[in-house]
Parts: sequence; structure tokens; C-alpha cells
Amino acid sequence: MVQRKYLFPGVIELNLQAAQSFGVNLYLIDGGTEWALIDVGQNETLDDVIDLIRKLDFPLSKCKMLIATHADADHVQALASARLRLKAKTGAHPAAAQALEAGDPVQTYASIPAQGFEIDGGMPACKIDVKLEEGDEIKVGKLTLKVWSTPGHTPGQLSFQMGNLLFSGDNIYKDGCVGAIDAHHGSHLPSFITSLTRLRDADAEFLLPSHGPMFRKDPAILQSAIDRLTKYQHMADFGTCTVSWPLEDEWKRDILTGKMPAL
Repeated sequence: MVQRKYLFPGVIELNLQAAQSFGVNLYLIDGGTEWALIDVGQNETLDDVIDLIRKLDFPLSKCKMLIATHADADHVQALASARLRLKAKTGAHPAAAQALEAGDPVQTYASIPAQGFEIDGGMPACKIDVKLEEGDEIKVGKLTLKVWSTPGHTPGQLSFQMGNLLFSGDNIYKDGCVGAIDAHHGSHLPSFITSLTRLRDADAEFLLPSHGPMFRKDPAILQSAIDRLTKYQHMADFGTCTVSWPLEDEWKRDILTGKMPAL
């Protein structure tokens, strides 16, 4: 048995445990009598992940649930295989479940044709056994994860609160960056701002993101991201993700009134 390295009581982050990068943070929730996994990563790392869980002396038969923060392939490409091998239920938001059950390569970022980007193995379709909604609770032995719907990066992104910890997905990272904003991805800036505001005001002390290091929640970091995304809502840079483009609106008014541009 490998000695377990608990990040917090009941929480093992498998990258840190293995001293190996799995491409995305994988949180094992140890409830004592059973365990759950928040995100499973990609097919190419699944063998290593399962082998590590065995070495940590967690019975594979005691996996309560394989939980998807959202449907991006780097987080859940291996979900179908993990579900089969661990004989565990899968859980995701209904919007994420739609993309996962269809194995939609574009919605899951397994394929970005415009950039010639393809993840080896694509996005295998996976049945989602439990549709997780805002306010649901996931009991994992003696522990409880409270489900938060935090859309913006994707329509079906979830976060999970456990005491003073908040597993925050791709909402915010330690450097103040946020998950990719992309129209093809279903990103929605007003929802993103609402989700970040909720995280800012949460009573959680620590944020455990899906990428990068865990960190003590700093309202200033979240506010900076909120301010930036608020501006993004009115910038052409973000195309159809925006709410408006003031310059274009002014130009159209000038055209209709016959006003010549000031040169």
C-alpha cells in the first residue's frame, strides 16, 4: 500500500499523490466506507489512475460515483471506460450529460476542426446515470458534496461544496484566469459572471480548481475576473458570446442618420 497524501481531510488530489501530471486535477473523495472521483481524465492516463487508486488501498467496488465537473474531454474522455471498469455510477449536469451521452466531439473539445486539433480516441459516448442539479447532495460515506450549478465556461459546469472547500471546476484559477470562452463550447458571459460572483461570496475558505494549484479564496482575484468578463460582454473579441458591441451599435445609428464618420 502507498501512503496516502491527504490535501485536506477526506480529499486526495491524485496528481499530487502520484507526483505525475494527469492533465487535469483529479480529486478522490474519501468518505471512509466508500469513495468518489471528481473527474477522471483521459483514456491515456486511466490505467495509471486506477492502478494508483488500488495502491492507495481503495477497493474499486466501493466507488460511489464518477463525477464530471463538465463535459470537456480533458476532464472526462475516460468516463465511459472508467464506468465499465469500476462498475460505478456516473454523475453530471443534464447539459453536460447531453454532450457526453452523444459523444459529441466538438461540444466536448475532443475535436477543434478549425485548428486541426483532435484528441486521440475522440470522445467515447458515456451513459450518465445520475443527472446532477443545483441543490442536490452527493453522499460519499460520512462526507457530503453539495452540488452547485455554475455555468458560463460551459452550460453544464458544476462545482461542489464540502464544508469549507469548494471544488470549482474551470471557473477560476489561482492566477485569475478562467476557463476558455468559446461560442462553439456554449460559453455564456452573463452566466459566467454570475457564477464567479457566487464563488466570490461563498463561505468556502479554499478553492480546488480543475487546473493548477489549489488556493485560499481571495475575493480580489475573483473580482478582477468579474471586472474583466464584464468588459468582455461588450467587446467584439468574443463574437457571439458578447451581449453587445457598442461601437457597432453606434455605427449603425450613424448610418441610419446619415452622419459621416469623424476622421
